[in-house]
Amino acid sequence: MITVNLYYTGKNGSARAFCNEMESSGTADEIRSESGNLRYQYFQSLSDPETVLLIDSWRDQAALDAHHASPMMARIAALREKYDLHMTVERFIGASDNGADERFIRR
Repeated sequence: MITVNLYYTGKNGSARAFCNEMESSGTADEIRSESGNLRYQYFQSLSDPETVLLIDSWRDQAALDAHHASPMMARIAALREKYDLHMTVERFIGASDNGADERFIRR
């Protein structure tokens, strides 16, 4: 599994407006329905109201590559420009931890 954290930062609520348009236009749901997409979810920062975090997880690199090659990426790029967003990215490749953290998780 590959997880990409994208931090969208703008001004005057533009990051939140971008997310709202991604959701209301159905673009986010289209991404969620792509083959290999495991998670596509936005979160609002408590410490920085001008930053929104997108957690985007994919089955493997091939699924992520197919997403990046899709015409949808042009639509997303246009919305990023519309809202004048700047991004930082973190990438994580999942591996089994054999439940090592299980004792720290309250269910």
